[in-house]
Amino acid sequence: MHNVTRRQPLLLIPGTLCDERLWAPQVEALEGRADIRVPRLDASDDLEALARDILDQAPWPRFSVAGLSMGGILALALMRLAPERIERLALLDTNPFAEAPERQALRVEDIAQAEALGMARYAGEVLAPLYPAEGAAVNPEHSALVMAMAERGGLETFRRQAIALRDRPDGSTALASISVPTLVLCGDGDRLCPVSRHTYLADHILGAELVILEGVGHLSTLQAPEAVTQALAHWLERSSTP
Repeated sequence: MHNVTRRQPLLLIPGTLCDERLWAPQVEALEGRADIRVPRLDASDDLEALARDILDQAPWPRFSVAGLSMGGILALALMRLAPERIERLALLDTNPFAEAPERQALRVEDIAQAEALGMARYAGEVLAPLYPAEGAAVNPEHSALVMAMAERGGLETFRRQAIALRDRPDGSTALASISVPTLVLCGDGDRLCPVSRHTYLADHILGAELVILEGVGHLSTLQAPEAVTQALAHWLERSSTP
């Protein structure tokens, strides 16, 4: 006899200039077992205010949250702000630390370049080449999607996201307080958020599971959709009770 189980509340937070299309393979594969929402990331240029807006967008009192890149940074912020609402945590291709000073100085230049080129061209010429694994060619379909998401997001959203990332607090200091089931996942070829950041996360979050995908770059949800979906499915099956 078929056993019907409750669909688990699941928030999937995309990265910079991305939207629900970043998670499309996982939404399609997991929608039978999870009630999925993908929040907007356009409310503020302050990371904590942005995180509070995401909490307001989540329609459930308690939920699991997965975030990629900026989405992972925001997922950690949600964990700090409202730990009682987070059932599970998944951190994909992300960075627990504050912005490096040399990178802070470049954020305003990034915004000016995006304004000069236009969002689609900026995404296609500047961002998309950074996303494949080291030595891998740019996937034309992924590049087109990155351009389409950036054009939809627009310059003002990019400005707010860039400033929020530039001025974000260090998220590494609160890792030891995380006690929910946690997945840490990255590609071994991620040039923006290297493996070392993820081993740090896994070493400092009690009981965290570390998954490293071979030959995968920064956009793991698109570059290795089946492997990411499998890891998330396993994570959703882990008991959330201590």
